[in-house]
Amino acid sequence: MRSILLSLLVACVAAACGSPPLPPASSSPKEIAVVAGEDSWGNIASQLGGDRVHVESVVSDPNADPHEYESNTNDARAFATARLVVLNGAGYDDWGKHLLDANPSSDRRVLTVAQLLGKKAGDNPHFWYQPDYVARVADGITAEYKAIDPGGASYFDQRRSGFTAALEPYAKRLAEIKAKFAGVPVGATESIFVYLAAYLGLDLVSPPGFMQAVSEGIDPAASAVAQFQDQVASRAIRVLVYNVQTDTAVTTNLKLQAARSSIPLVGVSETLQPETATFEEWQDRQLVALEAALVAGG
Repeated sequence: MRSILLSLLVACVAAACGSPPLPPASSSPKEIAVVAGEDSWGNIASQLGGDRVHVESVVSDPNADPHEYESNTNDARAFATARLVVLNGAGYDDWGKHLLDANPSSDRRVLTVAQLLGKKAGDNPHFWYQPDYVARVADGITAEYKAIDPGGASYFDQRRSGFTAALEPYAKRLAEIKAKFAGVPVGATESIFVYLAAYLGLDLVSPPGFMQAVSEGIDPAASAVAQFQDQVASRAIRVLVYNVQTDTAVTTNLKLQAARSSIPLVGVSETLQPETATFEEWQDRQLVALEAALVAGG
């Protein structure tokens, strides 16, 4: 009789009582869904969030011009379910703002880099090329994570410290180039290089109107083109920096002219190259190329 009762009890537990309860959700925190407009910010957001976040970067194609990106339904779905959206702002990714406006949510936080930095539409939007800005954005993203997931605050602080450590080789390279080459005249085909040139103390002598026009996808004024061509022909610049994701007839001709004048060329990009690189690996690799070109152009 006792064995029968025991069998019935086991059957009850298996069939009626169900499986043992799962541990509380707080012991296994749900990943924060993050969408970044660009993979430069997306990679930083991923490093800062570790295994407590899932980051999706929208613009990451190394063969496309990010200024010409057009959003799609996949982007709209990602924005709709994100707890945090990181946009560049300053007119660089207005498609992202349109997606946010089309699907408002009180449960979603938005960090706009331009707003964080006190910038506006029309300002140079290539903020990831200014190291001090990168640090401020990293702080901003960390603060957003802690607001969304207060229980992970100490973890996010540790990740922030780890990111600073990861940036050390990049920071040392910046300091090295500045110490060796501050004041050296250089040229750039567009405004992507303006922030970094200033940070390094390089003398960026290219016509500002030329760089701005190319960045905005319009033809530079003939006078600016002539001035730039004269700078190249007279070797008034030691290095010519160009955007590998933006090519026009004018910039192609300048690059050919620079090559004929034995002026080293350095390509920089707006998205991670290669796509598998971290932010700091990508930036440091470009600095290595820049430093070598400055030496060769001397």
